[in-house]
Amino acid sequence: MTLPVAVIGAGPYGLSTAAHLKARNVPTRVFGAPMVSWREHMPAGMLLKSTPVASSIDAPQPGHTLSDFCLDTGEGRYESDWDVIPGDTFSRYGLWFQERLVPALEQVRVVSVERRDHGAGFELKLDSGEQFAARAVVVATGLSGLAHLPPELAAAAPDGPAPGAAFSHSSQHRDLSGFAGREVVVVGAGQSALETAVLLADAGATVRVVARRRGAVRFGAPPDGQSLLKPDTPFGRAWSLYAFSYHADRFRHLPSPTRGFLVRRVLGPLGAWWLRDRFVGRVQVSEGRRITGARTEDGRAVLTLTGDGGVTSEMRADHVIAATGYRMDLGALDFLGAGLRARLAVAAGGPRLGAGYRSSVPGLFFTGLPAAASYGPVMRFVCGTEYASPRLARAVAAL
Repeated sequence: MTLPVAVIGAGPYGLSTAAHLKARNVPTRVFGAPMVSWREHMPAGMLLKSTPVASSIDAPQPGHTLSDFCLDTGEGRYESDWDVIPGDTFSRYGLWFQERLVPALEQVRVVSVERRDHGAGFELKLDSGEQFAARAVVVATGLSGLAHLPPELAAAAPDGPAPGAAFSHSSQHRDLSGFAGREVVVVGAGQSALETAVLLADAGATVRVVARRRGAVRFGAPPDGQSLLKPDTPFGRAWSLYAFSYHADRFRHLPSPTRGFLVRRVLGPLGAWWLRDRFVGRVQVSEGRRITGARTEDGRAVLTLTGDGGVTSEMRADHVIAATGYRMDLGALDFLGAGLRARLAVAAGGPRLGAGYRSSVPGLFFTGLPAAASYGPVMRFVCGTEYASPRLARAVAAL
C-alpha cells in the first residue's frame, strides 16, 4: 500500500500544491480550514495590494484563475492593473478553487508530526484522534502563528495581544467598527498598517500611524507611472523584481545574510497607489519615532517614543494595533515534533531548502512564507504559487 503525502495548510499555497499533486496522481491528504487567514484575520473592507494578474492561485490545468472564478460566479471583472480586488472576493475565489480542485479537504488540525520509528516517512496525529503514516509532509501553513509583535509591545501585553486589551496585532481584527469614537495608534508603515489606519478612520476612529523611520510612509506609483524600459512582473516593472519572480531557485544560492536582508527589504513597506487619497489628510503620522517602552495605564495604552537626538516623549491612546507583519519562527510550528525541528537546517530565519523545496529532513517540504528565506520574497505573495507548486509537486512525486 502506497502511503499518502500530507499537505498541512489550506491557504493558496496548500491548495495549489495539493492540486498539482493530485494532477500527478500522488495519493494526498490535505488538512486545514480553507482560506482561514483571509476569512478570519483580514479586516472587512480590506483590498488586495496585488494586481489581478498577480492574484491567481496556480493550478495544473486551465480554468481556475481569478478571472475564471469571476466569469463562473458573476462577480465583478478584475482584469486591468487599475482594478482593485476586495479581500472578501479573493476569499470566495479561494473557496471556489478548493471546491473544484481539492474537494476532499479534511477540515481537521494536525497536532503532531514525527519521524516513524521504523521505515521511512512520518507519523501524524490529528485532533480527531486519528493517527496515520505519510511518506512525505508538505508544510503550507502560511501566516498562522507567525504574527510579529515588537518586544516593547510584547512586554506590555504579558497575556498576549488581544482586541479587547490595550495592545493587539492587526491579524486579530475582522471588524473595526467597535473603534468608532476612539483614539487608536497603528504601528508600522506597510500596506497592512496604512490600510488598517484608513479602515479605522472610515469606522469613525481618530487614528495616528507611528513609523520608526522618517519618510517611511510612502505610496507606490500608479500603473501609468512605471517605466516601460524595464521588464514587467506581477509586482511592477524592475529588473530585480523580474529576477525574484522568475528565477527564485537562484536566490537560495546567495549568502545567508544577503538572503535575509533581501527578504526583509524587497517588496517591503509601501502603500498601494490607490490608498494615498484615502489616507492623506485623514490619518495623522509620526515618523522617525522608535517605540522604546509601552505600558497600560487606566485601561489605555501609553507608548514611550524616542526620536532624533534621543529625545523621548509619550503618546497615549485607547488602543494600539501593531501592523508589524509576520516573521518566520520554527518554534511556532509546534505540530512538528521537537526532535524533527532540531534536525532542520536553518538559514536566514527559515528552514534551509534545496531544489524542489526539500528541507534537510528527507520527505519534509516547505512552501509559502516558510520558503521565503530560501526562495526569496516572491514566496510571500499568492503569485509565488506559480513558481513553487509545480516544482514542489514534481519533487514529491519523484520520492
